[in-house]
Amino acid sequence: MNYKKINNLLGWLCFAVAAVTYISTLEPSVSFWDCGEFISCAYRLQVSHQPGYPMFAMLGKVFSLLSMGDHTKVAYFTNMMSALASSATIMFLFWTITALAKKLLAGKGEEINQSRLILIMGAGLVGALAFTFTDTFWFSAVETIVFAMSSMCTSIVFWAILKWETHADERGADRWLVFIAYMIGLSIGIHLLNLLTIPAIAMVYFFRRSKKVSVKSGIVAFLVSIVILGLIQFGIRGYTIYFVAWFDFFFVNTLGLGFGSGAFVFLLLLAGILAGGIWYSIRRKKPLLNLAFLCISFIYLGYSSFVYIPIRATAGTDLDNSHPDNAFTLYGYVNMIQYGHTPLLTGPYFDAKIVGENAGAPLYAKGKTSYEKTGTSIEYEYDHTTFMPRLWSTESDPYYTQNVQFYKQWLQLGDGQAPTFVDNMKWLFSWQIYQMYARYFLWNFVGRYNDIDGQQNSAAINGNWTSGIFDGGKHLPQSVIHGTSYTPLYALPLILGLLGAVYHFRRKKRDAVVIALLFFFTGIAIVLYVNQNTIQPRERDYSYVISFYAFTIWIGLGVIALAEIAMIKMKARMAAITSFAICLLAVPVLLINKEWKGHDRSTKLTPHDMAYDYLNSCPKNAVLFTYGDNDTYSLWYDQEVEGIRPDVRIICLSLFSGDWYIHQMQGKMNASAPLPITMPFDKYKEGTRDVIYYNDAKIPGAVEVKDIFDFLTSDDSRTKTTYQDGSSLNYLPTKNFKLTVNANDVVNNGVITPDQKDKLASTMEWKYPSNYVTKDNLAMLDILAHNNWKRPICFTATMPSESLFGLQPYLYKEGFVYHLIPFKNDTAANNNGAVKTNSLVFYNNVMNKFKFGNFKHARFLDNVSAGQFYPNIVSTFHELAEGLIKDGHRDLALKAIHKFDEQMPDINPDIDTAAQKFFLAQTAYKLDDFNLGNRYVKSVDNFITDQLDYNYTLLKDNNNLAMDPRTIQIGMQLLNGMADTAKNSHQDALGQQLQAQLKDYEGKFAVLEGR
Repeated sequence: MNYKKINNLLGWLCFAVAAVTYISTLEPSVSFWDCGEFISCAYRLQVSHQPGYPMFAMLGKVFSLLSMGDHTKVAYFTNMMSALASSATIMFLFWTITALAKKLLAGKGEEINQSRLILIMGAGLVGALAFTFTDTFWFSAVETIVFAMSSMCTSIVFWAILKWETHADERGADRWLVFIAYMIGLSIGIHLLNLLTIPAIAMVYFFRRSKKVSVKSGIVAFLVSIVILGLIQFGIRGYTIYFVAWFDFFFVNTLGLGFGSGAFVFLLLLAGILAGGIWYSIRRKKPLLNLAFLCISFIYLGYSSFVYIPIRATAGTDLDNSHPDNAFTLYGYVNMIQYGHTPLLTGPYFDAKIVGENAGAPLYAKGKTSYEKTGTSIEYEYDHTTFMPRLWSTESDPYYTQNVQFYKQWLQLGDGQAPTFVDNMKWLFSWQIYQMYARYFLWNFVGRYNDIDGQQNSAAINGNWTSGIFDGGKHLPQSVIHGTSYTPLYALPLILGLLGAVYHFRRKKRDAVVIALLFFFTGIAIVLYVNQNTIQPRERDYSYVISFYAFTIWIGLGVIALAEIAMIKMKARMAAITSFAICLLAVPVLLINKEWKGHDRSTKLTPHDMAYDYLNSCPKNAVLFTYGDNDTYSLWYDQEVEGIRPDVRIICLSLFSGDWYIHQMQGKMNASAPLPITMPFDKYKEGTRDVIYYNDAKIPGAVEVKDIFDFLTSDDSRTKTTYQDGSSLNYLPTKNFKLTVNANDVVNNGVITPDQKDKLASTMEWKYPSNYVTKDNLAMLDILAHNNWKRPICFTATMPSESLFGLQPYLYKEGFVYHLIPFKNDTAANNNGAVKTNSLVFYNNVMNKFKFGNFKHARFLDNVSAGQFYPNIVSTFHELAEGLIKDGHRDLALKAIHKFDEQMPDINPDIDTAAQKFFLAQTAYKLDDFNLGNRYVKSVDNFITDQLDYNYTLLKDNNNLAMDPRTIQIGMQLLNGMADTAKNSHQDALGQQLQAQLKDYEGKFAVLEGR
């Protein structure tokens, strides 16, 4: 069998192995984070968040059709799209490695003998299969996320440039370059990651075409590649829409033509210029110019998938982020302008003060017949700036306080201590590069302790890397050693990759430089460009997956390097076979053995069922306010795809400040009627009432919400105050709000049952918690003022307290949501901090409506399921039981905690969950179920002693940075509380055991009290 056939067959074998692996471990339904939004937008061809993923959405739609009308299978098949795309990535990686290996072992036209064939194919198999089973890539391969498809595009273009290089001297070879341009254009509609291959691709072209390669010419070629990257990223991708917008502005506002007329003319001109350039280059026989025009044309052809965005936005889909139905909003949408500006080469440190504001570019939005100015962008002046600011954050940033606190904590800066350029570089290397990139790299090729978020501490075990070689002497917690995410890889993938890299640089320096560029630009270059300034919502390893892809090329080439070493003692054929066998066992087989348990999502349904429980905690026709990704996106999926509770109107508060989103809420959506938002668009459009500041008018007593709302939205000059810049704006005259309650409306609309009518307050009174009213707060006021209790108002239980509008005295838990109910204020509950519950409704929702995501029997629980939602479920059952006891339903309370025991695993992901489990045990004791109480107390005790023993080991080793003082403190408090509870519940033996443990640990950690 010839080389080409073997190469093709083994490439497809890699595809098959990867496909079987990923489909076997595929998430059967929606996943956490962005997946719920992506599936919803694909299934119904809607508009996802910035910068938009139109090609991904359209491909997802195709795969969703495989569900054959079974809505519950849509997510499975869109997840399969990622699995197959990832499998294709592995296949192209195999062919990439074999192409590079062939160049190492055989010159052009040189015969490939059996030993060389074994080495080339062995390198491809080891490298490709190693990447198949790496942590980060596997994670994205089994869910509907853009990184799987983006990785496939990247692998294709890099394989294609090697194909071009092989055939560059043949007639028509440049078609590969045109193909690459088209793939880059298409990939922009999936993710921008593909653009970062351009420097490596350009260097392949330079090395192949240049007649004389030198350091100087190489640097020039590299700089040209950066220019090309910039032209595509900012020119084609960004400024094309910018020019479309201003053409449209001229045609609409100056010539009086309809919206889109200028855009159409500009696109015709652009097409004419490209066609004319191609014609001219052919006529004048200028092949390089012809190639340039063809590549640009095909990039635009691929990029044209973005036409999808304004088309679907104009259609008014349910999910329509930013409503980019015209060129101006599309420009802001594609360029993510609303996320703000990140300083790169120059900018302020966090201690810089704003000393002035300058008006920047004018902002326009689509009006009724023309584009209307909504304001101007603001450019701040600072009292000092610096080169390459990494420690950046200013007072204009809503997360400024949080950012500064973390900077100081990480760099150990004292209060009032100004950061220096040395501190700036320490942050760059210690946090941005090491903690937020190198740590992820080491996860994949050295090993990791667990999948708990570890951004905040480089010394602790949570989220950290480990080879596993020295773990035996570290007295690690059992919760880590026996966790599904404990994956010691003994650094074998790293060692083989480094061996391959060194060998590659020695034997084929030019090719090694190309791989190094790919590795750098998809890794460190992203770190430098993104310039992350504080803790991220989650670990960001997926952003660097192509950097890990590049490294696995060297893992593959490490097979050849090892074989050459073996040839000192062995014949070539035996060395090739031995090297391949050792590397296969040491890396891919090791990886699949260690990583499988932490990636098998096939039995997990927690995201789907948690969303189901949120929605079914709501009364009929409820308005549900959500906050972040994981209490929003999976709810969108359940509702938009599977049609679960279409009567509930989901409002994501992080989007509710957008005029486009408020406008959407004024329309019908699924089975949900328009919200009672009475403001006309002109009252809240961008640039109007963006923020309204508090100015105490000394009004006695509380003021009716409707009167406050009318005051804030009035155009009467008496409702406005004049600021120093001369502007006259509305202001908030009081923070003391009230809402008069019509008891009949509350009962008739089913907010409460008739027998609860005597609990109603005649007036709800509360204090508004903020010094300003943002647009989302204004819309909330509108709803409260005009709802008249026709629609229940609910908030997710995971909502931060500052987002609850000050309504906590009237929020009653009914499952995973708080329901706004105007009951008389329960001062006793307020004083002891207990959660108020509408206990019988709460009981019915949890016991009869909830699903539990196969929590107890799933082979793997991701960190969101275990670390965020499991504690939420524990606290929910505890609060339910306590609420039932308070209302005199002890029998139902006992049934509730038995339901928890029946449905949920007995795990303790962290010390806070252990505390919640202890509270549940206390409730079991209170209900005389001593067996259950003892079991949970022993479970918590095992976790605490495990953690305390580990921290004591760290204390003895003076490893203070790795110690967790909070876990020590809470653990001791829990031991004390459990000992007292056991004693008071007459569980004497258990109480004595716990007391003895407490005394022992008090002695061990006594030294900490003096610190």
